[in-house]
Amino acid sequence: MKHATGTRKEWLTARLELLKTEKELTRRSDALAEQRQKLPWVRIEKTYRFETDDGSATLKDLFKERSQLIVYHFMFGPDYAAGCPSCSFIADGFNSFAVHLAHHDVMLWAVSRAPLPKLAAYKRRMGWTFAWASSFGSDFNADFSVGFTEEEQFEKGIGYNYRHEPKRDRAASGGGASAHAAMCGVDTPTYLRERPGMSAFVIEDGAVHHTYSTYARGLDGLWGAYQWLDRAPKGRNEQGPWWKRHDEYPT
Repeated sequence: MKHATGTRKEWLTARLELLKTEKELTRRSDALAEQRQKLPWVRIEKTYRFETDDGSATLKDLFKERSQLIVYHFMFGPDYAAGCPSCSFIADGFNSFAVHLAHHDVMLWAVSRAPLPKLAAYKRRMGWTFAWASSFGSDFNADFSVGFTEEEQFEKGIGYNYRHEPKRDRAASGGGASAHAAMCGVDTPTYLRERPGMSAFVIEDGAVHHTYSTYARGLDGLWGAYQWLDRAPKGRNEQGPWWKRHDEYPT
């Protein structure tokens, strides 16, 4: 369908109407951020262990002397051959702003269940320098609702994005792979036992507290390229997943 055209005067009239809506959204976004920051903090009592480039670390160690920590739950399971393309799309922006966050009292980490050597190899391939820790063997992903077992997936259902997902039919799931599962070298059920999300933490009086977590479409604002596409003439203009890892597009 052909898009409407008009004069500069007609465009300006329509643009000023849109501006009212944009300003209202900005004010609502500011109010939402304030509401988010008023959530009660939950003290972390469990000791989590991670493997990092600097050796074994606790959750408190990941703060690196900052008072705030943001964790991106990157989909990269122990059986994956490569990281999730969607998470990779988001993580492509981390190098640029992680340094700014670190100088504003916020430490950014990606955390995945794959063993550290797999993460390190993929990180080199992607040309990334941001901090990435392995939670392999830890309850961290399970406790923050981004890592699940086969039993949960096929027998109990899983709790993700503050909802209960019913158990999957093992026979119907088969061994096939969706496009993104295949890009990770696993079948779809294995791919979906990892989920994306982000969680925030703070240290107060020496204790670590969980302050916020979001998942699925709650991560939209972290997809830097989408913020540009939303302002492009045709918007996101997608018929399903279209993106690849940045080194996989045709030259």
